[in-house]
Amino acid sequence: MTSSELANEHPSAASAPEQSESHQLTYTQTVLCAAAIGLCGGLVATIYYFVLETMMHGVWEFLPEKIEPYFPSWLPTNNYVWIATTIGGLCVGLVLYFMGLPGEMAQVVDRIHQPGRIDINKTPAMVIASLIAITAGGSAGPEAPLVQVNGSLGSWLGDTLKLSTSNVRLLTFCGMSAALGAFFGAPIGAAIFALEIPHRRGLEYYEAVAPAVVSAICSFAVFRISTGMTIGGFYHFETVPALTPMNLLEGFFLGIFGAGVAVLFIAVFRLVGHLLEPLGQYRIGLATFGGLSIGLIAFCFPQTLFFSETQIHDVIETGMTLGVSMLLLIAVAKMFAISFTLHSGFLGGFIFPLFFIGANVGLAIAMAIPQIHPTVGMVCLMAAVNVAVTKTPVSTSIILSVLSGTAMLPVIVIASFTSFLLTTNIAMIRTQRERSFDNESWFNSALPKQVYLPEKLVS
Repeated sequence: MTSSELANEHPSAASAPEQSESHQLTYTQTVLCAAAIGLCGGLVATIYYFVLETMMHGVWEFLPEKIEPYFPSWLPTNNYVWIATTIGGLCVGLVLYFMGLPGEMAQVVDRIHQPGRIDINKTPAMVIASLIAITAGGSAGPEAPLVQVNGSLGSWLGDTLKLSTSNVRLLTFCGMSAALGAFFGAPIGAAIFALEIPHRRGLEYYEAVAPAVVSAICSFAVFRISTGMTIGGFYHFETVPALTPMNLLEGFFLGIFGAGVAVLFIAVFRLVGHLLEPLGQYRIGLATFGGLSIGLIAFCFPQTLFFSETQIHDVIETGMTLGVSMLLLIAVAKMFAISFTLHSGFLGGFIFPLFFIGANVGLAIAMAIPQIHPTVGMVCLMAAVNVAVTKTPVSTSIILSVLSGTAMLPVIVIASFTSFLLTTNIAMIRTQRERSFDNESWFNSALPKQVYLPEKLVS
């Protein structure tokens, strides 16, 4: 067995000789590295954003106008949806076949724990495949690809500087935070999300909080300045009257309901995964079938197309006209769209798709129970559904309070933690687990060389 094979088979064995040559960053050096990663991460996110916008415009606006005159009379032009998604699926399959599988969120989480770094060699495949997958209408967003790309940038910097595993992992977290900081527009929430996602029961790599926030802020600033996007609430919900104790109780019950919706989604996700399992070895065929499935679902429910960042606007503005039954049907259809997207090889994140499900169900609940304000219903369900799947109650609450531009943080927190506690033992990201301590303790490396304690404490 070669040394490279040994490294792949036993990461700890490969890293053992490197431990003696590894270096530790001082706190100042850590913050400077975090800032540098954030600036680079913001630039990467900006380039990714403009390329994706150009591709989306070409496939869904420019191309349909050009080919509409050539559509046969017997085929309505709305069939372009499933044709485009199927061709997109074929392209995704070809990229995965020739460039290899770059991995998805569960594998990213696993690598964070061991060996503590993300392989930068898989970045080209991730960038190309995810751009095609998102452009093709898959129900997955750019946050997961950006997390892997920018996270691998942090890992590469740590490896280049020959840092210890704990330091490399910390810089990897900074890269992940930079990606989410640009994408969500909530730097603190994004940084905490990156640190919560590896675990099922709360943030454990707490020593990385400050560097991760620095990285997220720098990335956020670069991305917003470069794209010209506004800072603040992204969604314009109807203003909620002054909160009362009754709203807190509503948050509790909406959290319970959101946990149930999330459990249903996880069941659908596993069912679709089981049905597609026989096609797992046929990457091109699986991705093509996935694209066809996404397109057929969107043909019946157009709201399910894409990763739903903008579709949530439609729920807020026109959802009341759809009725309770249609809102619930759209939510269930979106569950299947996400499942076919991720199980067929389309790469992307599911945070905004989960928000979309929550928004539809929350509005349906508010319409069925008029005592619940529509904004309370939607935002609480968005939080509860996402938290139950991702296990990120703190960061999700912060992110949604920023995106919604509301003062509902106490109610959102109640809904989030209610859902979180009810679904602690139910996981979709199976690699989420408790942190593993390195042989070289991060705690000892973070302390100054000499610590002076009061005599009373010593005695």
